[in-house]
Amino acid sequence: MSKLSRNGLSVDDLAQAIRNCRFAFGVCLLFSLVINLLMLASPIYMLQVYDRILTTGHIETLVMLTLVVVLTIVIMAILDGLRSAVMIRVGCWLNDRLGPILLACGVRGRLQGDSNGAQPLRDLSQIQNFISGHGLTAFFDAPWVPIYIALIWLLHPILGMVAIGSAILLLILSFANEIATRKAIDASTQAQIRATIMADLAIRNADVVTAMGMLPAITRRWQSLNKDAMDGMQKSGDIAGVIMSLTKFVRLFVQVAVLGLGAYLALKSQLTAGGMIAASILLGRALAPVEMALGAWRGFMDARFAYARLQRMISDYPPEPERTRLPTPTGQLEVSNVTYIAPRSNQVLLSGVSFSAQPGETIAIIGPSGAGKSTLCRLIVGIGAPSVGEIRIDGSPLHHWNAAQLSAHIGFLPQDVEVFSGTVRENIARMRNVPDDQVVQAAIQARAHDMIQNLPQGYDTQIGDSGIRLSGGQRQRVGLARAVFGTPRLIVLDEPNANLDQAGESALAAAISNLKSCGAVLVIVGHRASTLAMADKILVLKDGCVVMFGPSHEIMQRLSALSHDGDNATVPLHKTASGQKPVGADGSARLAHGDVS
Repeated sequence: MSKLSRNGLSVDDLAQAIRNCRFAFGVCLLFSLVINLLMLASPIYMLQVYDRILTTGHIETLVMLTLVVVLTIVIMAILDGLRSAVMIRVGCWLNDRLGPILLACGVRGRLQGDSNGAQPLRDLSQIQNFISGHGLTAFFDAPWVPIYIALIWLLHPILGMVAIGSAILLLILSFANEIATRKAIDASTQAQIRATIMADLAIRNADVVTAMGMLPAITRRWQSLNKDAMDGMQKSGDIAGVIMSLTKFVRLFVQVAVLGLGAYLALKSQLTAGGMIAASILLGRALAPVEMALGAWRGFMDARFAYARLQRMISDYPPEPERTRLPTPTGQLEVSNVTYIAPRSNQVLLSGVSFSAQPGETIAIIGPSGAGKSTLCRLIVGIGAPSVGEIRIDGSPLHHWNAAQLSAHIGFLPQDVEVFSGTVRENIARMRNVPDDQVVQAAIQARAHDMIQNLPQGYDTQIGDSGIRLSGGQRQRVGLARAVFGTPRLIVLDEPNANLDQAGESALAAAISNLKSCGAVLVIVGHRASTLAMADKILVLKDGCVVMFGPSHEIMQRLSALSHDGDNATVPLHKTASGQKPVGADGSARLAHGDVS
């Protein structure tokens, strides 16, 4: 039996996880075998009462038979409860085993532009609910349908033919239900997913939605998607309702027909009264799994579609392979001729970017909006891979590093700081269980300790969903403390002073100076004079290309000269740190006045 991979889940592993439940399914099948055998006690009891006890009048036999039947019913109820308990535990095991891996799969999908969010986890819950519910038991009982029909045949062939005909008719109705509702259920599910994603986004961005009066427009769009979902659900529900009504009519009609036909055969002395009652009970038991399966058909279809979506998701966003752990990095960074094309499009966001940084150096990245600054930051910390070129840390390409190992030595503060529901301490500790002194040390290093002490509960302050109880500047400083937690060797800060006041700016400058003295490489996006003053080198980006790169004093002089030379100044470019030729066919680039200031 193959094991699930340590880093993630493949399509084969998903199927293997389901196959790993075979033993539990086998136990449930065994329970179903015993339960269905015990089900025969009721028709046998009726057969004996009508054909023997009523004719002989033996009270002792009636009492003993009744006690035996009661005992079988008790055992049957216990086994049915155990079967249900096993199925619930199988569903919980699948959720517990696959949930963390599918969460990681959803994160990888989000990084590559997928908008489904937590849908893989909802799909897993859909499968779990079907396994844990009563719908699956119908499939365990289904093999007994021909056995019950055969027993009815033994009572009388005519009754057996009626039972066979009714079973075939119900089977046809089942296939008709599948064919008629498949497309409607699929369309309804897809529309429901899109509507849920839109609602999640609206609630998550409640401040923007409310402040800018976007709620009515978003509500209308949600209603449109939700209407598609409801239309599909209504259509499939109407069809399923009609088929369920036909199924119920067929079952009740056939049971009445069997009783009537049995009575006729009894009057003709071709069947006993006990046989008539037993045939009716057996037929009801034979048709029960079919009717139950039809009732659970929507759940089965939802689970099947969910499984198909999981297969597609896992296939589209496979896990990275497990890597050999390399020596602890010093932080030496080299970006070599990196070109990046946005996923699902042909847009070139970066083109031929090259530079390098040594431990203890600070690189400032500047450029106009849309120049590719944030994209470059994301690639440096391993969020995505270059389409062309390489990013190396300590001479090893990023994809050669063990992701879990390298992430412990990287700090990242994105432009839009995201914090998580929990305490300040948990967010700084990257949601891990670590000693208190490491958390406090990171806050002190980020110059956030005093700010945290002014919060109601200090480090133990609950910050709410997405840090709603913190101001923008407080979130920024908690995010900086999280970025420097564990004294990483490479720290990337994207607009770290965007929400800071003067005190925050001073604290940031002190934190950067302290981190430089610790030998970390810092890559900082920002145009403020305080940021540029702390930089050893400056990288100027425009339209995804390197316009200038070199020591900060040289770049500042050249930018100052540009601002004085006019709108169409021609700027000769330095060679990049890796020795690559400068961007541009003629070794120069024209900058509009103010583009990179």
